[in-house]
Amino acid sequence: MSGRGLFRSAGIFSAMTLISRITGFARDMIQAHLFGAGGLVDAYTVAYQVPNYLRRIFAEGSFASAFVPVLSELRQKGDAAALKDFVDHVAGALCAVLLLITGLGMLAAPWVATALAPGFADEPGKLALTGEMLRIVFPYLFFISMTAFAGGVLNSFQRFALPAVTPVLHNLTVIAAMLLLASHLDQPIMALAWGVLVAGMVQMALLWPALRRFGLFPRLRLDFAHAGVRRVGRLMLPTLFSASVAQLNLVVGTIAASLLVEGSRSYLYYSDRLMELPLGLFGVALGTVILPHLSRRHADVDATGFSRSLDWGLRTVLLLAVPAAAGLLALAEPLVATLYQRGAFDAHASSMTALSLSALCPAIPAFMLTKVLAPAFYARQDTKTPMRAAIITILVNISLMAVIVTPLWHFDIVGAHAGIALATALAGMTNATLLWCYLRKQGAWQPEAGWAWALMRIALAVGAMVLVLLALRHGPWDWRALHGTARVFWLLGSIAIGAATYGAVLLAMGWRIRELRHAA
Repeated sequence: MSGRGLFRSAGIFSAMTLISRITGFARDMIQAHLFGAGGLVDAYTVAYQVPNYLRRIFAEGSFASAFVPVLSELRQKGDAAALKDFVDHVAGALCAVLLLITGLGMLAAPWVATALAPGFADEPGKLALTGEMLRIVFPYLFFISMTAFAGGVLNSFQRFALPAVTPVLHNLTVIAAMLLLASHLDQPIMALAWGVLVAGMVQMALLWPALRRFGLFPRLRLDFAHAGVRRVGRLMLPTLFSASVAQLNLVVGTIAASLLVEGSRSYLYYSDRLMELPLGLFGVALGTVILPHLSRRHADVDATGFSRSLDWGLRTVLLLAVPAAAGLLALAEPLVATLYQRGAFDAHASSMTALSLSALCPAIPAFMLTKVLAPAFYARQDTKTPMRAAIITILVNISLMAVIVTPLWHFDIVGAHAGIALATALAGMTNATLLWCYLRKQGAWQPEAGWAWALMRIALAVGAMVLVLLALRHGPWDWRALHGTARVFWLLGSIAIGAATYGAVLLAMGWRIRELRHAA
């Protein structure tokens, strides 16, 4: 795929993801309005996190990083029968493993809830609710992982739009559950759990039939001794840590947040959702389209093309990630207040959510860089190096949690949950730095000319953008005095002006759109 093709594929993925994020924000706004940021939402976010974390292993994380390179290699060989046989056996093995884990998870739901939220032990009703919702949402792991399996096959054929848009169905289903089902339940927040379960079914029902177009609709075959299954398994095992390092850090944060004041887990959930906007739009998009591309370069023994494509990916990430992080940081409080502050979500919840978002923002470039750096290892079927980085990162995160959060918790400091966000951010920076160092040491990436000038342009353009955003935030139009539609228009206008400022300064310094299309 050419540089123009990579840019087009990433653009399609981002466009579809944007639609998903918009419906996701609608879902979160309704959730915040109906349920706020208290103990009930704390219980739900802990329950929802478990299948979501495991999904990173058995779906787009660890499994995808092992499955897609092998699939791409088989495609390059042109043996359609071998490719179909591989897909059938991997699908069968994945299905069997998922059914086993789902069954065990449903049986062990109360104990899993206790392990993840030890701070809920003093509130038996809250802990029981967490376990009950966990039992309902656990089968979501099966459906969403099989959906991601189909998405991985489609991505290997450069079909990115349908897999990217399926989360829209998830959001719409959960919204429907909140609006139509919640009022009929004894515990209305249970509607969220039922909505997640149905959403998984709907997404799988949409994506699997699309495989027929390529003659790869799976006929499930169970044989763990199959060469392709064993190969994917060997590649996958080291990535259980590396591909899900952010989720592991989130688990550590969840345990810590359960010990803090009520609502702490909710504040972290809502701020994480806002941080996911640029990460999903740009980081995940680039990582998704570049993995099969790099895998083909490696299969063709094209080291120069591999390096140039990776260089393009890293430059593009920084071009988009740095202004996204700076913009979110500058507008954190008005953004949270505009999106969430209504109904059960009060001004205090808004302030606390903005605080944790501000702590996460500086790490957004690191999180996004990881989405491109990690595939550079997986494409070469090197899963052990990212695992080493992940183990170090987890240890750093735990240490930072202890150093930062413990004194805040001990002295009962308001906003102690922001310490969890800060520790997560610093751990994310550590992971990206380690991956970059390992990659340079292996010689897989040789930086192209012009990096210093590119970084200087980004820094100056972001500086100008931040000055404009701060002037708008503290100017004669006090955003706090605005309400409803007026505040929404002020926020959208500020974002547009900030983006225009960033783009104008870049153009004035010689940057051109064709740079986004330049890759090997």
